[in-house]
Amino acid sequence: MTSQYHTNITSVACLLFCLFISSASASSSFIRQFTDADFNTNPLQANGAGPNPNLEGGYYIPKHQEISSRDYKVSASNKVEGLRDRPPSSYSLKMESFNTLLKSTYAERYESRPFTVGGYNWTLVVYPNGNKKDSGSGYLSLYVAIDNSTLTAAHQEVYADLRFYIFNRNERKYFTIQDTDVWKFNFFKTMWGFSQVLSVDIFKDPKNGYLYDGDHCEFGVDVTIPSIFEKSELFTVAENFQNPRFTWTIRGFSTLFKDTYYSDVFSIGGRSWKIKVNPNGRATGEGKFLSMYLNLDANEIFRPYEKIYVRAKLRVLNQRKLNNVERPLDNWYRGPAYGVGYSWGYHEFISLADLMDSSKGFIVNDMLMVQVEIEAISSTMYFPN
Repeated sequence: MTSQYHTNITSVACLLFCLFISSASASSSFIRQFTDADFNTNPLQANGAGPNPNLEGGYYIPKHQEISSRDYKVSASNKVEGLRDRPPSSYSLKMESFNTLLKSTYAERYESRPFTVGGYNWTLVVYPNGNKKDSGSGYLSLYVAIDNSTLTAAHQEVYADLRFYIFNRNERKYFTIQDTDVWKFNFFKTMWGFSQVLSVDIFKDPKNGYLYDGDHCEFGVDVTIPSIFEKSELFTVAENFQNPRFTWTIRGFSTLFKDTYYSDVFSIGGRSWKIKVNPNGRATGEGKFLSMYLNLDANEIFRPYEKIYVRAKLRVLNQRKLNNVERPLDNWYRGPAYGVGYSWGYHEFISLADLMDSSKGFIVNDMLMVQVEIEAISSTMYFPN
């Protein structure tokens, strides 16, 4: 009985020992597979030279996908640098221990907390010693990353303008760098920016003003998501009209005693017009000159912001086939309902002395002939109407 009891105890112990060995082996295999699959291990860490991640208490944030496979490089012609007074509008990152990161072997970058622009979450990413995977070694590198969990679909693309900031204490202004093109973010391209913003030597030299009060500095970014326009307009100029001239014959000129006279309404270029004359002149021409103008008809309909470009010639015709008196128009016209700008011409078009001199040939048989020739008229189409 005792022998059988000891035999059973020994069998149970052996079974438990085998289960323990199998469990330990399985656990070891699980940890190794997790590490290989999910961590971008530093080469020094693989040899045991650096710290290893704690798999028990932490969680893993996937690397941004852009770094080793950028499909767009910033060219020198696209890069714009400058200084500005106003601080960044999207996010500011102030650091008071930057030298600690500069001296670190393993803390290759700093990521800000997320901030929201345009309904998406973003982070500002700073590489104190440069992003070596993006040719940034020896430079300060700045990027913006989008949280792809805020993308509504895997194929969604977000276009953004980026402007990066570094405060310069000497200038009391921000050094800025940006690209003239927009950056295209998607599920596979989550981080964009500049790998060579400033050389580390320039940045860390206190005389240059970027690192001040020991090791204080400030970074920032503007993220702007431009929307596609919804309203537009198309401006065109029409020329070479089929009937570009209108001639007005004014009879009994010597009997005109009113201040202002208008021709009949005529149409050229899809607009209605009138010629206006002041036989005794007006404004600076009063009593000495004939005044003449080209007016838009009062019934012409314009929008409050609308105007048209007009190029034309006003003439007093010489009825003896001598030289006409001609003056050009090259003006923007506004609708008659919106104040000045619907009538253009000359207060001093032709002197009354020349006009009344019968030898000059402008008035024959008490008849005066005036003319307009319209060479160009613009039109603008607005969308949506």
